[in-house]
Amino acid sequence: MKAYRNSRKWSGRLALLLAASILSAQPALAQDAAALTPDQQLARDIYRDVIAFRTARGQQQVPAMVAYLVDRFKKAGFSDEDIQVTDYDSEGEKTQGLMVTYRAKPGSTGKPIVLLGHMDVVDALAKDWVRPPFTLTEEEGYFFGRGTDDNKYGITNLTATFLRLKQEGWQPSRDLVLVFSGDEETGMVSTKAQAKYVAENINPEIILNSDAGGIALAEDGTPVAFRVQSAEKTFATYELTVNNPGGHSSRPRADNAIYELAEALGKIAAYQFPVRATDLTRNYFATAGKLTPGELGQAMLRFAADPTDASAIATLRANPETVGTLGTTCVATMLQAGHAENALPQSATATINCRIFPGEGAAATEAKLKQAVGDDKVSFKLVTDVTESPESKLRDDVKAALRTSLDKRYPGMTILPYMESGGTDGMHYRTLGYDTVAISGAALKASDMFAHGLNERLPVTSFYGGLDHWYWILKKLAE
Repeated sequence: MKAYRNSRKWSGRLALLLAASILSAQPALAQDAAALTPDQQLARDIYRDVIAFRTARGQQQVPAMVAYLVDRFKKAGFSDEDIQVTDYDSEGEKTQGLMVTYRAKPGSTGKPIVLLGHMDVVDALAKDWVRPPFTLTEEEGYFFGRGTDDNKYGITNLTATFLRLKQEGWQPSRDLVLVFSGDEETGMVSTKAQAKYVAENINPEIILNSDAGGIALAEDGTPVAFRVQSAEKTFATYELTVNNPGGHSSRPRADNAIYELAEALGKIAAYQFPVRATDLTRNYFATAGKLTPGELGQAMLRFAADPTDASAIATLRANPETVGTLGTTCVATMLQAGHAENALPQSATATINCRIFPGEGAAATEAKLKQAVGDDKVSFKLVTDVTESPESKLRDDVKAALRTSLDKRYPGMTILPYMESGGTDGMHYRTLGYDTVAISGAALKASDMFAHGLNERLPVTSFYGGLDHWYWILKKLAE
């Protein structure tokens, strides 16, 4: 990594699971824009500005966003030595990473805390959206725009917290280091390099991620539990291809690449990977089941007690929000076949995306898929770099800091560690031996989860209600 030069500068995640609550809490009040505090206005301005950068693959806007953030940090009093910008080539496209260090007071001996976020987003096409995706729009009680949730909310919240603490003149008892990556949604080149740098040069005691976790709300807006991402599944993508000599469409052959591939995909669709359970996932269901009404909650409780319960497994597998917690999943996401409407296909290729349960491994997953297909004519090609990461523990001091923050919003809220079906930067830190948990300050209903999808949004009350989240956590961990 190199210091900032004045001359120039990922889940998929799970939709929130819990559907209703027996907890009572005071709901957040709507925020009058005319009555924003200076800290709220600062955060809103940053939010508006960073969403305007189209930091998706192919747009090369990450460096521009980095320059904007660097300017914000420098104006707040962070020095050149506090700011590090690094250039990367991510699959043929230039991107950057940003690190900002909030220096500890003299004489401090505590090991650093690293705080993660990613600046890039999945692209969005204006023609498909109701509102312009790269303009922050406040309507109907929501902030709309690409990245409002994933993960420019995290970037905004952490940045605004650093600026707020700096303005207060607060001196932490240990270094606090923001580590913002530039290609989490694609190649994770910056992520891997930053993780290596952090391990070799910072060696933090605590790593916290802003890109997952957060407060689960019932559909009526009632808070249910705070979800702590303590593990994530392995991301692996395969291309399945069938080749054929082809020919003229007026002379059909007995074999056809498209038909053979379709038959293979049908077998994959019908295949179910073995059910897996760990202490983390069983404890998650044991707690979530008490907070979730109806058949789904009962299935959670039965599975927690007995992971072989066939009825519970069937119910959980039928729900898109819980199926990923039961084991490995693989699903077709793209197709490419044929070369002309009047020609027999010479090849047909399907993209299969797998989210692999921790400990199962990509090689074993591929073997199971091949066994399910049972056709040597279908070739398999792994097209992603695979990172397999272990589960992380929720440290007592982190849990206590989280409790301090939560009790100021929702006293007594349940803290619920879980496994993410999607992937985040955290996997690369876990593989290096660092317990890494994600604890976003966002509060969402399942019906408000549109990360990677059309019309991504975040409730306005969630945005303002979470702005103190990192402030109190950092105060508790580094006072």
